[in-house]
Amino acid sequence: MTEDDIRLAERLAEAAGAAIRPFFRARFDRETKADASPVTEADRASEAAMRAILAVERPQDGIIGEEYGREREDAERVWVLDPIDGTRAFVAGRPLFGTLIALVEANRPVLGVIDQPIIGDRWVGAAGRPTLFNGAVAATRNCARLDAAHIGTTSPAAFPAGDLDRFLRASGAAGDTLWGGDCHNYGLVASGHLDAVVESGLKLYDFAALIPVVEGAGGRMTDWQGRPLDADSPGEVIAAGDARLIEAIAAQLN
Repeated sequence: MTEDDIRLAERLAEAAGAAIRPFFRARFDRETKADASPVTEADRASEAAMRAILAVERPQDGIIGEEYGREREDAERVWVLDPIDGTRAFVAGRPLFGTLIALVEANRPVLGVIDQPIIGDRWVGAAGRPTLFNGAVAATRNCARLDAAHIGTTSPAAFPAGDLDRFLRASGAAGDTLWGGDCHNYGLVASGHLDAVVESGLKLYDFAALIPVVEGAGGRMTDWQGRPLDADSPGEVIAAGDARLIEAIAAQLN
């Protein structure tokens, strides 16, 4: 991962946002995927815009995208794209959805961008560097006690069977629980406004970009067993601003 990669990731975010904004709160075609999640013209336009740039700038790299699948996924470097994380929010006209862009090397995300093209928030995390929020250094909040922690998750409907009860056990022990927010929640952890996010049923394109952002701000991300995340991890995720919270949350989940 190089400085050029970071600049490229931000260019991808700009291109994705330019493709998305004309569709926001406008009329557009919508359909439902096999997993019952909505997909829109904006999702496809956004990912197509990013892929077009990568085809020119990084033709040897792999790509894993939510809408257009996998290309050269066994390459040494793979870009992982979620054009609109929070499509339901986008469809409803809520501006907290975002574009997720990650670069994976040796099976580990080393670069991540959370970009919110409507409200203008952008977090950029890169291995070995501090996470930046709109150009300024971001830092997580110290909070080691679960009963004092503010935790978040997107929706009770997003948990696979059985996982919701496990989450409710953890959230019941927390100081407060915020529902909704999609990828924005992870940015809030990185900036110290939210203490943790707990989710499951995620795909690689849902969580790869989040890891460098949260960890570059001083936090930690693991699966529900407390194991570090990589490209082969299951979709169970704990993101905590204070690493000491991981054990307490995992104990409630398990």
